Amino acid sequence: MILDKTTEIDIQKVTESKISQIDFSNLAFGNVFTDHMLECDYKDGKWQTIKIRPYGPITLDPSAKVFHYGQAIFEGMKAYKDDIDQIWMFRPDENQKRLNKSAVRLEMPEFPESLFFDGLETLLNIEKDWIQKEEGSSLYIRPFVIATEAGVSANPAKEYKFMILCSPAQSYYSGEVRVLFADTYSRSASGGVGFAKCAGNYAGQFYPTKLANEAGYQQVVWTDASTHENLEEAGTMNVFFRIGDKIITAPTSDRILDGVTRKSVLTLAEDLGIEAEVRNISVYEIEEAAKNGTLQEMFGAGTAAVINPILGFHFRGNDYELPKLESTYADLFKDKITSIQTKKAEDKFGWTYKVRTL
Repeated sequence: MILDKTTEIDIQKVTESKISQIDFSNLAFGNVFTDHMLECDYKDGKWQTIKIRPYGPITLDPSAKVFHYGQAIFEGMKAYKDDIDQIWMFRPDENQKRLNKSAVRLEMPEFPESLFFDGLETLLNIEKDWIQKEEGSSLYIRPFVIATEAGVSANPAKEYKFMILCSPAQSYYSGEVRVLFADTYSRSASGGVGFAKCAGNYAGQFYPTKLANEAGYQQVVWTDASTHENLEEAGTMNVFFRIGDKIITAPTSDRILDGVTRKSVLTLAEDLGIEAEVRNISVYEIEEAAKNGTLQEMFGAGTAAVINPILGFHFRGNDYELPKLESTYADLFKDKITSIQTKKAEDKFGWTYKVRTL
């Protein structure tokens, strides 16, 4: 993907950076933001001039349709620095395409590729000092679009705001993770918006996840809405199961997010000669594998955490612990992906994207 920077961008910089006030060794995920943000308004049927300005509040009419009808979509990406301070991103074209796929499903205007990358790369050049090189460090990037038109009539808005926020990050999850297999609540249903990264998908997860937390589990593994018998996603991540030496994950559908990390794991598995199956996975199959000792691993895959091992699960009154292995696929995939992301290993798949120096 090669783009020429031809986009007009209105830039207003801060008079003094707040970076010296930040303890980069002690960051809570998503709570600290860089000096600047990007915004671009959609009016009169077209996207207007991109603006980069100091990070701060925005003003919306109380009747803005995002508040009433939930037209809000987002993405999650990361930027990294290599040993010579060059900035890289990991498969950002997939995120840009998925943002527009979500936009189409929620009847929102797509955001052009050229504007997306010209604006993002300009912002990353301005915020380059916020991208740390220490192990596990990155700059989390949150593009999103919201409906801003005033009025409470129940129809798609005619005005929108596209924005990008940046947040320095370390590892997203820490500590031991055990999960609850959902048997009452659902994340999404067939024909719905489960495949889209829209805000409502995540709001609906909060209450069931709270109940799981209160019961002693860190996340929920979602099951299909019809029978609660097929395993689909883990919290905000795609989920993999290792039975014997084979990994299994659910197929993407209109209920399941087409995760970038998920795609990468499947490609790496093929490259490493690890058998992988993409198929429906029954709760009872995993329960039986746990009982007979063939269930070796479970792990989540997503942008924020990359790979997150799962140590055990609960289903309908029973707890199951996974074996403690010296060598795991979870560690292998995480090492391979993060090494490619940070340019410490060869990227033979063409996944990394070099941010232009502007």
